[in-house]
Amino acid sequence: MASKTTNPFTFLQQVRAETAKVTWPSRRETIISTVMVLVFAVIAMLFFFAADILMGYAIEWILGLGH
Repeated sequence: MASKTTNPFTFLQQVRAETAKVTWPSRRETIISTVMVLVFAVIAMLFFFAADILMGYAIEWILGLGH
């Protein structure tokens, strides 16, 4: 079982060792992923905006609130 207390210096060494094992994405991969997230966020925004407008019109029509 591991020790309950760890020397801060040892902890930082372990963090650096684990960070060195990480495969970081390239700048191109990061940019492409960011653009994809933004595009899908805009698509979702447009979908929910249109759905909200259509449901609003439907409720006004059903309840006759617009007349």
